[in-house]
Amino acid sequence: MNFPKKLIAILALLPGLALASEGTFKLDKAPARPSLTSLQNGAKLFVNYCLNCHSASSMRYNRLKDLGLSEEQIKENLLFTGEKVGALMTTALRPADAKEWFGVVPPDLSVIARAKASSAGTGPDYLYTYLRTFYKDDTRPTGWNNMVVPNVAMPHVMWQQQGVRTVKMVEEKDPHDASKTVHTFKGFEQVAPGTMTSLQFDEATADLVAYLEWMAEPAAATRKSLGVWVLFLMSIFALFAWRLSASFWKEVK
Repeated sequence: MNFPKKLIAILALLPGLALASEGTFKLDKAPARPSLTSLQNGAKLFVNYCLNCHSASSMRYNRLKDLGLSEEQIKENLLFTGEKVGALMTTALRPADAKEWFGVVPPDLSVIARAKASSAGTGPDYLYTYLRTFYKDDTRPTGWNNMVVPNVAMPHVMWQQQGVRTVKMVEEKDPHDASKTVHTFKGFEQVAPGTMTSLQFDEATADLVAYLEWMAEPAAATRKSLGVWVLFLMSIFALFAWRLSASFWKEVK
């Protein structure tokens, strides 16, 4: 099949356009937070700060019982607008309103921790870096910008916890063209403190990311533990097959 040259050129540009839309900021490694305490705190942060605009339409509230929460704890701490414990985690924000306010409908977060995996890092690495790299930018409609996703439509929903930060940029010579200069990121500058220290905010973000990773595949821990036993049993069967084969061919020889 012969494709038009213009179509081939457009397809060749698509990967580059996708990378450009999300910047080239180096991703930090997301800390492992597998404990139930961390996951419970992450679930609380998710309901309080993410579920106002985003949905998680593949997850039900009662699935949080897998994290050690009772039905009563879920009702008292995580249900605020009369939902049932067996209801899906959906937002009350109408898509039309979201489009008008943010210019784009916020994505469903059910499997976001898996969807954002790339050659640059895992999905949790992406989310952990993204949520920690917001900075004040009065040129943006929301007043916020982000290093991982430049010109992001999402506001910094946890700015009170992290505080207000700006970016420090310096002009340096372009390594590819000495006659030009480029703006290089040199870190953040804290303008106003938050309710959390930097370490506390990083830990809270790690808990939230851990919950998003768990939500993307709640059965992951069970799958991995079963996988170990399956490999162990297959090794035993392989050993029996090897010895049986050796015994059979010994008689044939």
